[in-house]
Amino acid sequence: MAKLVRRLEEGDASRLGAIVRDGGVNFALFSRHATAVELCLFDAVSGVEQERLALPGHDDEIWHGFLPDAAAGLHYGYRVHGPWAPASGHRFNPNKLLIDPYARELAGRVSWDDAVYGYTVGHADRDLSFDTRDSAPFVPRSVVRTPHGRRRFAARPEIAASQRIIYEAHVKGLTQRFHGLDAARRGSYSALGSRGVIRYLQKLGITTLQLLPVHAFVDDQFLVERGLSNYWGYQSLAFMAPMARYGRKDAVRELSEAVDALHKNGLEVFLDVVYNHTCEGNEMGPTLCYRGIDNRSYYRLAEDPRYYVDDTGCGNTVAAEHPRVLQLIMDSLRYWASEMRIDGFRFDLASALGRERHGFDAGAGFFDAVGQDPVLRRRTLIAEPWDIGPGGYQLGRYPTQWSEWNDRFRDTVRSFWLRREPVLNELSDALLGSSNAFSDPHRAPQASINLISAHDGFTLADMVSFDVKHNEANGENNRDGHGHNLSWNHGAEGASSDPAVRAARDRSRRNLLATLLLAQGVPMLLAGDELGHSQGGNNNAYCQDNAMSWLDWRATREPGAVARLTERLIGLRHDLPVLRRRHRLHGDRHSRSTGLPEVSWLGPSGAAMLDADWHAHGARFVALLLLGDADAPPRPGSPASPRDVSTPSDHVLLVINGSDEAVELPLSNDILDAGDWRLVLDTGELDGCPQSTRLSSSLHCQQDSVTLARCYTAPSSPA
Repeated sequence: MAKLVRRLEEGDASRLGAIVRDGGVNFALFSRHATAVELCLFDAVSGVEQERLALPGHDDEIWHGFLPDAAAGLHYGYRVHGPWAPASGHRFNPNKLLIDPYARELAGRVSWDDAVYGYTVGHADRDLSFDTRDSAPFVPRSVVRTPHGRRRFAARPEIAASQRIIYEAHVKGLTQRFHGLDAARRGSYSALGSRGVIRYLQKLGITTLQLLPVHAFVDDQFLVERGLSNYWGYQSLAFMAPMARYGRKDAVRELSEAVDALHKNGLEVFLDVVYNHTCEGNEMGPTLCYRGIDNRSYYRLAEDPRYYVDDTGCGNTVAAEHPRVLQLIMDSLRYWASEMRIDGFRFDLASALGRERHGFDAGAGFFDAVGQDPVLRRRTLIAEPWDIGPGGYQLGRYPTQWSEWNDRFRDTVRSFWLRREPVLNELSDALLGSSNAFSDPHRAPQASINLISAHDGFTLADMVSFDVKHNEANGENNRDGHGHNLSWNHGAEGASSDPAVRAARDRSRRNLLATLLLAQGVPMLLAGDELGHSQGGNNNAYCQDNAMSWLDWRATREPGAVARLTERLIGLRHDLPVLRRRHRLHGDRHSRSTGLPEVSWLGPSGAAMLDADWHAHGARFVALLLLGDADAPPRPGSPASPRDVSTPSDHVLLVINGSDEAVELPLSNDILDAGDWRLVLDTGELDGCPQSTRLSSSLHCQQDSVTLARCYTAPSSPA
């Protein structure tokens, strides 16, 4: 290490991180229990540590210093001094280089040398031992960045929640094999903003691209030892720095430019964010950042503070209730929302963020902080409404401005179509936005993010092709991944050349997609489901950065029937506001043109469903009549979009026939008098597109199918 040549001046504690200002850089780091903090400076090319400078200022638990003549591009890190007392929850070790929690960029990656652990690996005292090796050669360096400056950005698209179609995708998985991209651009942030990717999303009808984690994360040591990597990215290292592996030269700028390109073309961008735990794991994990800065502040510790509360299943739980930790999370969210212009966030294991002393609380400090923030309250907030801790499952119990991943929708739809279980009553609730789960009268149907598949679990193609998971490639003897898949292989496990099996699987895919995209709420489509993407039965491909996870775009050159159906379903949803109501449908409003309730349930006889009909043995048929001209008044401060204004021409009749027989559904005069009814969707057809047949007295519903009829011409005067 070179001889010290510079001194730090007293700095400013008002802004944490490395801030370029006044001819230098101000450094500020929170640590309540540290006794001293050293700033380490590195050569950007060789990565060799050149200087260590003690931060001279210490105010309100913030250590700070100002380095004159420093500028953007400087590589740095911290060494934090304090007690090594694991039994008391303190794990300070100045031999370990620590990244800045506020770093906007990281250089290098974690190399799994024993030096990255604060204790001596293999020592008889395990995590109580103290390691003196320098970890700097094996830990990323933080890099000083300046804001984007005066660069002009496209306006963020204004998309009503009722109009939203979410497409969950992985940066690399979406673009690695996308046709028309040069090799250097594939799998990158830059590819997200390419003309081809954008055109595909627009043609499909997607409004919102939701990306799996892009916060800097690590490849777990056990994966590296198996020759694998952390593909999904749910092991956060830094909450403000984008993952460098998806960048070509400048990951920060390239991600920002991709977001801007998507915005210019009317597409939103959401991020899947992981603030509930970090990659440092439990007491046997590495010391890379938070553990070495202030373990007792950043993590929730058990009654015996040597150990960690693990409500996440990842070894630790971030102490989001701590004021400074909450500040970090909020500053991170504001950075992504303001400077990177992200439109919304999906919070991994969000229940962990809402835990207070006595468990989950919808009035927790985290929710209050987000709800009052002038930037974040205007962004879309989506919770994964559970963690693995006591009382962690909290579907429907989040604050009113939040939406939630609805796993009950997923399980109900799969149970009905793939397991033939008696869930007709639950299915009807799912079709109307799951009001049983989202019972708060202040929450619209859009509180429910409806899904049938996601990154975690079987793809659509696999849930109709496998009865059990096949995760052997992960190297965990198929023990990993969920066993409750509610799937059905249709008589053959895995790939099949039997025409009957293939036809039955495709029909199930069509039914599942139709149920998803015609239900009230906000649909989320897993990228590749429309293409028939399979992971070979792997329902936990978190470590498969290969062809198992990358989408094969050759299918788009000659789109299959399911792809065409998906596009058609999304088009119908965009065209028909009655399929995406902004108010709950309880049948208490009536059509202006017919006088009928805005929502009615009909049985196979054409008569209204009775209570006993929902639970009749073998009941697998129901028809839903939605009348378009029964709009609720607009919510205060939330004017309806012109695309959300319904008319009599938006009347629809949605039929779910899961039985083994076709049904000729009689139509009453009250229904027929509403206008010109035509068949517009039938999943019994290969691409769901039937001939436009006018209905005269009944609607033919094929067995095992979803049928949709639409009223095109309304009567001239109300009934």
